[in-house]
Formats: sequence, structure tokens, C-alpha cells
Amino acid sequence: METVAVNSKTETEVRADRVLHGLPEKVIFCSRCVMSNQRPSTSPELRKNNSKIETVAFDEDGVCHACRYLDIKSKIDWKQREEKLVQLLDKHRRTDGRFDVVVPGSGGKDSAYVSHILKKRYGMHPLTVTWAPHIYTEIGWKNFQAWIYKSGLDNILFTPNPKVHALFTRLAFLNLLNPFQPFIIGQKNLAPRIALQYDVPLIMYGENQAEYHNKISETQSPLMDRAHYTRERDQKLFFGGMEMGELMRQHHLELADFAPYLPIYRDEAERLQCEIHYMSFYHHWKPQENYYYAAENCGFLPNPERSEGTYSKYASLDDRIDGFHYYTMFIKFGQGRAMNDAAHEIRDGHITREEAVALVHKYDGEFPKKYFPEFLEYIGITEEKFWETIDRNRSPHLWEKKSDTWHLKHRVS
Repeated sequence: METVAVNSKTETEVRADRVLHGLPEKVIFCSRCVMSNQRPSTSPELRKNNSKIETVAFDEDGVCHACRYLDIKSKIDWKQREEKLVQLLDKHRRTDGRFDVVVPGSGGKDSAYVSHILKKRYGMHPLTVTWAPHIYTEIGWKNFQAWIYKSGLDNILFTPNPKVHALFTRLAFLNLLNPFQPFIIGQKNLAPRIALQYDVPLIMYGENQAEYHNKISETQSPLMDRAHYTRERDQKLFFGGMEMGELMRQHHLELADFAPYLPIYRDEAERLQCEIHYMSFYHHWKPQENYYYAAENCGFLPNPERSEGTYSKYASLDDRIDGFHYYTMFIKFGQGRAMNDAAHEIRDGHITREEAVALVHKYDGEFPKKYFPEFLEYIGITEEKFWETIDRNRSPHLWEKKSDTWHLKHRVS
């Protein structure tokens, strides 16, 4: 951004007084669903300083790209797409006793659905891989065990060094207000690393991120861009808002401490001809339908109580840190767990927009108090430090304080 002097401050500095996290200053809500343009569509940690980030795109009619993609999905010949899937799987299916597809997952509804149909319907030999949650919930552990045993699947459960993982989580919370960043990095990079180790060139994920407001152009291919899960050999890496070398020096870490989090080298992926595909390209993707399938075939159980911050009981159940992932999203971007759930369920035809607005008003931003003491102990901070970090990350264009209480300036209606 070109800097121009304005009242003795640069344009960038003046904008930072009004807008944090590189977000657009004008708040827009989709006219079909309830999502706002404050949701990042790319990783917000990749930006420099307060430069703008890519957020949910809207067309001239005020409709977000995810809702426009719904129009495209309604015209797709799903039988033809499944035929393409069969051709892909026929190409990779092995009869020599080796695994022929890697499926990342936790045993939630989506990974249970994908892995089960690959094995039972299409005759593949999947190796499922799981990056362990920060702290398992009771229902999460039950669903993980049921997934493996009832489906009859091989699984690698990888648990990173708890001390290192907690450190990265603390830094990500304090520096980025993103306590889930280390989990997301590890989860994203585990499957390619295992695929390389076991010489399996095919990895199958669930949904393409266009289902969650990324660009429609990303739906034109079933493949994940290799740039998302590989790195160049001289590429600089950051964790918790700190450059890897500086992190090693300040916290006395060794290179081996970072090994589970590192993307594979691009030349290694090319040599293996590693490909990551999205099942949502080949199957008409509906999360609630996946829940019904997983419950019937994989022993999946919903949460016995409503998940904090939303009205649902069947998504993101396995980690006691989940609630803080969504709560910090709500603080930074003004959109939380209920808004994400409701936007998707409008598009899937399960609720109306009017119902969704009411649900967002009732549940979005609800504080996840159930595991709050464990969260503070896990990342090693005080409650005072927690709230100091939370309030420091409230952007003035989204939040205002009245009578010692914070309020969102913009609510979906």
C-alpha cells in the first residue's frame, strides 16, 4: 500500500486505528445466507502488518460466492462426476496388499463418510491418518474409536510433542488470536507426509473450501493446489506469528521439534506424483447427510448437549479447544460458530434465512465456558492475560464498548 501523510500519520496507520486484521472496512452480509464479508477466504496469517487480506467475495447482487456455487452445483451431472471418481480410483487401486489412498480425518461425520464409502462402495484400501486434538473430548474419543473399529480401518494417530504443541498454541493465541493455527498446520501437512512415507500418491479429503466461501474458481478442479501443502527448500516458515529460526532461538527448540508441522518439499511431491482430491467434487456434498450416513454405518454419535456458540450437536466435537477457535473468530471477524453453521444449512435447504438470523442472534459469540480453565492451563496464561488479548484484537470497525460491555456494531438482519 502506498503511504500518504494524513494528519501526521500514514494512511496505513490511520486505517489501523479503525480496522484491524486487514479486513474490509465496510461490513456486508450475504442476501441469501448470513455470512459476512469479514470472513477470510485465505489464511490471514500470511499477510504482512495490517495489509488487506482476501475475504468472502460477493457479486453485484450481494450474494456470496458459496451461495453462487450452490447454483452451479444444482446443474452438475453428479452421475457423470461419480464416473470420473471411479476412473480415478480404478487407476490407483492396488492388489498387492499396499494402501492405495490416504484419508485424513478425526472420525467426525465427514471423514467417516469418505473413508467408509471408499472402502465399502469402491473397494479401495484406505489408510486413515489422524492428527490428534489438543485435548480429546469424551465424545470425540468415542467417535474416533467407533470409526476405526466399526468401519474396519487402518489408522495412524499422530500425537505431536505436547509441550511444543502447547507452546505453539500459546504463541498463536497471543500473537495472532488464532489458537487453532498449530493444529491446522499439523493436520494439513500430516497426510502428505504419511503418503510420501507409504508411497501412496492419492489423498482424499472431504469438501473443497469453496463450500465454505472460497473462490468459485477453486471448484473447477477436484485437486488441491500443491502450493497449499508443499514448500520450496529455501522457503521461510512461521509458527504462532514468529519466524522459525527466531522461534528456535528464543525458546531453545531443535529442528526436530518442527518436523511434524513441516510441509513436504515440492520436488518430493512431484516425484511421487502426489495428488490431493476433494470428494465434494465427485459427490453432492451435504454435511447433514454425511452425519446420517456416519451415524448409521460408522457408529458416529452426536454431542449429548448443544455445542457452545451454536445450535448444532454433530460437528467439531473432538477437541476441548474447538470452542476457542470459533470464539476467537467471532472476536476478530465478527462471525462465529452459529453463523458458519447457519450459512451452510441455508444452502443445504435445512433452514430458512429467517430461522438462521434468529439462531445467529441467539448463539453466535456465546463464550465457551465449559473448558475455559483447561484452556488457560493448557496454554499457560492467566484469565487476565486471556481477556487482555481478546480485547486487544477487537477491531474498532466491528466493536464498540457501552457501559463496560462490548457490542458488535453490525448484526445480520
